[in-house]
Amino acid sequence: MNTILTPLISSWKTPELRRKILLTAMLFVLFRLFAHIPIPGVDTNRLAALFAQNQFLALLDVFSGGTLVNFSILALGINPYINASIILQLLQIVFPKLEELQKEGEYGREKINQYTRLLTIPLATVQAIGMFALLKNQGIVSAVDPLSFITIICTMTAGTVLVMWFGELITEYGIGNGISLLIFAGIVGRMPVIFGQAFTAATAESVTNLILLLGLGFAVIAATVVVNEAVRKVTVQYARRIRGNKMYGGGASFLPLRVNQAGVIPIIFAVSLVLLPSLLGGFLAQVKSPLLISLGHGLTYLFNPNGVFYNLFYFVLVIGFTYFYTAITFNPTKIAGEIQKYGGFIPGIRPGAPTASYLNYILTRITLAGALFLGLIAILPSLARGVTGMTTLLIGGTSVLIVVSVVLETVKTLEAQLVMRNYEGFLKE
Repeated sequence: MNTILTPLISSWKTPELRRKILLTAMLFVLFRLFAHIPIPGVDTNRLAALFAQNQFLALLDVFSGGTLVNFSILALGINPYINASIILQLLQIVFPKLEELQKEGEYGREKINQYTRLLTIPLATVQAIGMFALLKNQGIVSAVDPLSFITIICTMTAGTVLVMWFGELITEYGIGNGISLLIFAGIVGRMPVIFGQAFTAATAESVTNLILLLGLGFAVIAATVVVNEAVRKVTVQYARRIRGNKMYGGGASFLPLRVNQAGVIPIIFAVSLVLLPSLLGGFLAQVKSPLLISLGHGLTYLFNPNGVFYNLFYFVLVIGFTYFYTAITFNPTKIAGEIQKYGGFIPGIRPGAPTASYLNYILTRITLAGALFLGLIAILPSLARGVTGMTTLLIGGTSVLIVVSVVLETVKTLEAQLVMRNYEGFLKE
């Protein structure tokens, strides 16, 4: 705890960092205020009941920070921006020019961010139309005239742009990654409600369940911290160089390979795919064809979120997407080339292709541990329900993973800025 509080206290004593913290806090407050401005013409009670029955919508609500279940002007939250970022990352594999642009330093990153912003707007519009159609079919939206339709779509799209702007302001002028912090703020903002429901349900059933729930919560938080911070250190030795009468370089360093290289992204990918069959089944069950109705009921039964097949399929998908995303974000050949370029080598391994093969060998094995951890986090609610028999759970594995990861990254950012300012002061002296 002292390790986390020390950078916060030191940052508050630094005038420039204190201004950044206050700006971030002010944008948090604005974000939560806008999250409670509702869009008219929506039956919020029926909407809450729909979200309680649909895990896909519940996950979207987690990333929107509770704005979706309230159907506020920020209903879509930051979800379209996250989707746009993922699409741009995947497109860098397909289009080499995008990958080259990413390598061009600050200019390249700014262009990629600009493309992400532009892609966010059509994605937000499409998601707003889809959300409107879903709520209209459920009888939750009462307004059906063209003017009301256009107003709702434009309001939801503008809300996404506003949240995206808030996130970029925090990134540029505040502390840490703005998008991650807004997701963090949304999850934390809903915690009192979740805590109240879970504690009420646990206390009503038995004191033993309450103790199990608290123990599970602490265990998940501790495991998340351990796995997020776990790295495999690969020793890198640098050769000495003689120029004139002086010797340069030499010494040893290490290359940190993270166990959880992919973060929470594989869970987002997997849950989006695993819940599609049940959504399709619900749609087919409403058509007039007997064959399609039977197929719809079969999909709904097979992909029941409480069923064994659903959770097993979900678990396997998370593992697969973890390896897929790690392969996208970490290129052993590129890392091996960079090590060789600066005169480094891994002891006992030849530079070049053998180094790339060695790094890939290590990464494949440590990623398995991270993938299994993410898979367990993803199906944690179902496992906990099976152990405790509770229908209302305090712990949502994905939410805990996001909160802990953001806290750790923000503390590291504060520590880095404190070190940089101390170093600048040392140079001035």
